[in-house]
Amino acid sequence: MVKRKRLFFMISILFVSLLAACGSSGSDEGTIKIGGKPWTEQYILPQIVGQYIEAHTDLDVQYEDGLGEVAVITPAIDQGDIDIYVEYTGTGLEAVLNEQAEERESSESVFQRVKEGYEEKFNVTWLEPLGFENTYTLAYHPDADYDAQTFSDLVEVSQNQEMSFGAPHPFYEREGDGYDAMIETYPFDFSRTDSLDPNVMYEAVYNKEVDLIPAFTTDGKIERYGLQATTDDLGFFPKYDAAPLIRMETLENHPELEDVINELAGQISEEEMQEMNAKVDIDDMKAEVVAEEFLKGKGLID
Repeated sequence: MVKRKRLFFMISILFVSLLAACGSSGSDEGTIKIGGKPWTEQYILPQIVGQYIEAHTDLDVQYEDGLGEVAVITPAIDQGDIDIYVEYTGTGLEAVLNEQAEERESSESVFQRVKEGYEEKFNVTWLEPLGFENTYTLAYHPDADYDAQTFSDLVEVSQNQEMSFGAPHPFYEREGDGYDAMIETYPFDFSRTDSLDPNVMYEAVYNKEVDLIPAFTTDGKIERYGLQATTDDLGFFPKYDAAPLIRMETLENHPELEDVINELAGQISEEEMQEMNAKVDIDDMKAEVVAEEFLKGKGLID
């Protein structure tokens, strides 16, 4: 009877161990989980990376679309809920590592700082940048009664007439490169501030529901709506070069991924990313179709 109980105990442990293995990171089972944030570009980029991986490895890809902003997606990759996602260097530096970019700091310097910081803090590394920067520009309606070329020009306008500001909720909460820090550098005097979904803020400024938004330079709606973009003349925002992040444990299990994903380095220009975003946002194409079209057009997949 004792032997039977011992045998049952050992079988139970084995069963629990098997269940734990089944619930572990997808990379252990030949499935790579790729996440993204809840806005257009971040639906396209996981598809580009994922489709390229599937075309050049024996791995399967599972997409975690629209997973969440920094506060959600950073813990997700840290804890192994996903294996890969695309982040922006300035976001990693200031919103995640809580470090400040130096004035006019180079892309290479910011990249090296986030790479070292993430490896130490999260056991996550940055692979080579994809080729484009998606930074902020403050944009306003083309029919506005002022002609502002820089952020400082807009500050002067806001101090002399009513000006409303609308931004995604996370922008108001970000430290280092968010709303509060921006106001310290550029002393805007807004009549009101609105919290807007990132996918509708362009319509809001175009429909004159707000006067000013923190637009993304790769967003196709800037050109399609004819919005007026301005220059960050005091260099408030850091570099925001897009690059894939990957768990170092995933690389240990699948070392081929580093060379494969790095083949995408430098392949996407700002203009190409802007056009892909416009195809999804304005032409109603699916993100996976736009990604496949891009990869085939560049000869990166058959």
